[in-house]
Amino acid sequence: MEAVYFELEELDRLLVAASAVIPVFRFPNWNYTNLTTVLIYPDYFDEDLQFNTKVEGRTIGGLVGTGRFENQMILSRKALYHGFSNKTDKGNTAVHEFIHLLDKSDGVIDGIPAALLDKQYVIPYLKLVHKKMEAINNDALDIRNYGGTSQIEFLAVAGEYFFERPKLLKRKHPELYEMLESCFVR
Repeated sequence: MEAVYFELEELDRLLVAASAVIPVFRFPNWNYTNLTTVLIYPDYFDEDLQFNTKVEGRTIGGLVGTGRFENQMILSRKALYHGFSNKTDKGNTAVHEFIHLLDKSDGVIDGIPAALLDKQYVIPYLKLVHKKMEAINNDALDIRNYGGTSQIEFLAVAGEYFFERPKLLKRKHPELYEMLESCFVR
């Protein structure tokens, strides 16, 4: 773990570790084999990874790297702390990014948690995902709009909701809750 332009503190390490454990808590001996480094920026950043406060459009709180950033995760320290301080928003950026790494454990980020979902459930899972994405895009759900952009983002956004507000997800979206429970809580 490396901090960029600030001194890393123990709480930073603990929050990243908690974020890594949350999605895989029920999987003994899980190892994120597709992660070598977590870079923590002091603030949100833009598509060019600029986080200077003078740069406009700094809305990204985290990403799983590709290309020269392969096997790296970049997190905004502000987003990291926000994920653990807001109890009602159904979101946690760092958990979101670790769910992407789980998705990528089969070699590709495609929104199908192959390492977590038995093959016979893939088709029903995808049908449910696309039905929910359509509802998100029609402003008919309380799932964050970003989840409607792709099945990749749906998995991560729904996963955040599952871990942040499980009782609410179970009440409002029982079928989705059961599907995610079968993935994350086996």
